[in-house]
Amino acid sequence: MKIFLTGGTGFIGSHFINHAHQNGHTIVALKRPGSTTRVPMLSQPTWIEGALDGSFDNCFNDIDVFLHLAAHSANYPYDNLENCLRWNLTAPFNLIKQAAEQGVKRFIVAGSCFEYGATANKVDVLKSDSPLEPNNNYSISKAASSIVFLGMAQELQIQMKLLRIFQVYGEGEQESRMWPSLKRAARTGSDFHMTKGEQIRDFIPVERVAELLTGALTEFGACTHGSEVKHIATGVPQKTIDFVNYWWAKFGATGKIVTGTFPYRDGEMMRIVSSSDSVLK
Repeated sequence: MKIFLTGGTGFIGSHFINHAHQNGHTIVALKRPGSTTRVPMLSQPTWIEGALDGSFDNCFNDIDVFLHLAAHSANYPYDNLENCLRWNLTAPFNLIKQAAEQGVKRFIVAGSCFEYGATANKVDVLKSDSPLEPNNNYSISKAASSIVFLGMAQELQIQMKLLRIFQVYGEGEQESRMWPSLKRAARTGSDFHMTKGEQIRDFIPVERVAELLTGALTEFGACTHGSEVKHIATGVPQKTIDFVNYWWAKFGATGKIVTGTFPYRDGEMMRIVSSSDSVLK
């Protein structure tokens, strides 16, 4: 299949390119000028340099699936709401519309588990139709885009899959995040300082995320339009401190894990776990 991809130089996008190429797919990927992938490429896609809010006439010839992985300000501290809405909603809306007008019928959009916001603390597991109660600028913009993109499927008569990704980790992840910080401390013999680690998450390795995204490319139904919401997750709850202890031992760390050094963030979501029946298989 021929894929048009946004976010190809990002953490998940880089892994997706490698996995999709290994499975025989062809990729045309949009990237900002000068940006580079988070992990080495086994083979390069056809890169198109430009901004997400650009005009792309004749760029969607023979595209079978449009995959939108680009995201703005996904990590704390978050950008202001205006910028988050511009890059997570308005710009991709216009790009998806261009693709649909040029004949693309199948779209996959990556969402975020953080769109559920406060709902996650009220239930044991999140279903794909759980209420969206986002509580920061990033998750607000992603929740708004989810609603809009699903509406586009009906208006533009296209097929749309919205796949909300849970706590992904692995090689190429932003260095300030937990798993890379843990690995760095382990490899340098340093102690690892963290919160109390009571948060419960649905951790999923980036390689599995890439595998599921690749599989989703070929799993559209026969109907010409419609939408579906699923989770890219495991459905298995894990306490953060248990996750840290597992990888600390896996890395052969010699330092200590020091809990309670950092306070929880304001509005910390203490439990984010997918229901098993909402998980993409």
